[in-house]
Amino acid sequence: MSQLELPENLVAELVGNAPLGAWVASLPALLADVAASWALTVGRPYQPGGATSWTAPARDGAGRPLALKIAHRHPEARHEAEALADWDGRGAVRLVRSRVVGDSNVLLLERCEPGTLLRDALPAAAQDAVLAGVLRRLWIEPAAHRYQPLSDMCARWADDFEERVAGDPGLARAGVALFRELPASATDEVLLHTDLHPGNVLASTREPWLAIDPKPHAGDPTYDALQHMLNSPDRLVADPLGFGRRLAALLGLDPVRLRHWLFARCVLEGPGRPWLAAVARAVAP
Repeated sequence: MSQLELPENLVAELVGNAPLGAWVASLPALLADVAASWALTVGRPYQPGGATSWTAPARDGAGRPLALKIAHRHPEARHEAEALADWDGRGAVRLVRSRVVGDSNVLLLERCEPGTLLRDALPAAAQDAVLAGVLRRLWIEPAAHRYQPLSDMCARWADDFEERVAGDPGLARAGVALFRELPASATDEVLLHTDLHPGNVLASTREPWLAIDPKPHAGDPTYDALQHMLNSPDRLVADPLGFGRRLAALLGLDPVRLRHWLFARCVLEGPGRPWLAAVARAVAP
């Protein structure tokens, strides 16, 4: 493992995480096997990279520019390859081939060129419009029985929250109750990215912008607006209601429902990001 360069974010995530450390220890052998069996020349990993994956530029025997991603099969990202295959390049990076090896997802992907991050390319208001356009393309009908329901993920997160919650008990109860209830009350069900923000959208020559790194689930499209908001702390703190109304309009969503989702998610994220408590109070139903 000492000879394999690691992404900075993965190194940070290893602190106190023994299971992830065991997975990282298996990477050199797996990388060597994949490179040999798929006839790949693999470069140094992208930095700062992902927290639970190793991704690097690669070329196949024909010299095609590709990207090789080896990802830990944690519950949220288990079906990344299936989602990319179902999108088939529409709004997302195209999957070339994949396989599962133990607790690893191995994905060979088209390489986005020039690969500039949306967050580095455009001002905030323009990022909103691009991200909304990408999401609308990703919201297709999910293949039956292929993806975990959003309600399952929300239930896991709610259970974990209730084990460690501290702070305003009334606010906490209301937030976690909504987080459990909202998935079941959705009138639409689509294939969700669940982690789309301007750091997961890249400039490309095939399409202007392509999504990467999905954590796919099936469920309420309103949920998919949240990660962008949480990744924009200055805007979220300054005007959470206005930010929500803007995204709801761009995405064709019910602004009240988005407000409820935002409140619930801010409550659950609050223990790790105390600044979200003020946002939760500002948008509370």
